[in-house]
Amino acid sequence: MEGFTPASALAGGLLIGSAAVLLLWLTGRIAGISSIVGGLVGPSRRDGPWRLAFLIGLVAGVAAWQAWTQQIPAARPAFPAWLLIVAGLLVGFGTSLGSGCTSGHGVCGLGRFSVRSLAATATFLVVGIATTFVVRHVFGVF
Repeated sequence: MEGFTPASALAGGLLIGSAAVLLLWLTGRIAGISSIVGGLVGPSRRDGPWRLAFLIGLVAGVAAWQAWTQQIPAARPAFPAWLLIVAGLLVGFGTSLGSGCTSGHGVCGLGRFSVRSLAATATFLVVGIATTFVVRHVFGVF
């Protein structure tokens, strides 16, 4: 937990929670990023303006944080590109298989006391822990 700052973590959590609540109250939609992006690039492309505005807000929020704090998140330059690609594909497959992502299930679903989201979030955590173990101790990467 290098560089852990409780204040920024709290601020980020409050902003994420507020955005999720506002989106639900104003549009009746769940703030699941995979569904928001899927609605933009999928065959129906429905509700494009609010989806695009939400995604622009995500990027603008990071840009505003960087401008305010002069901190740029550190990338892992030595991390193998092939592993990042495989990881991205597996995450995409997992969100499709799980009918949602950690933001939809973990933030919004748990906040609504969804048993389905509790099961999905527990599965995400267990698989993430197992994957980290395999990558670090079996493949020997970081």
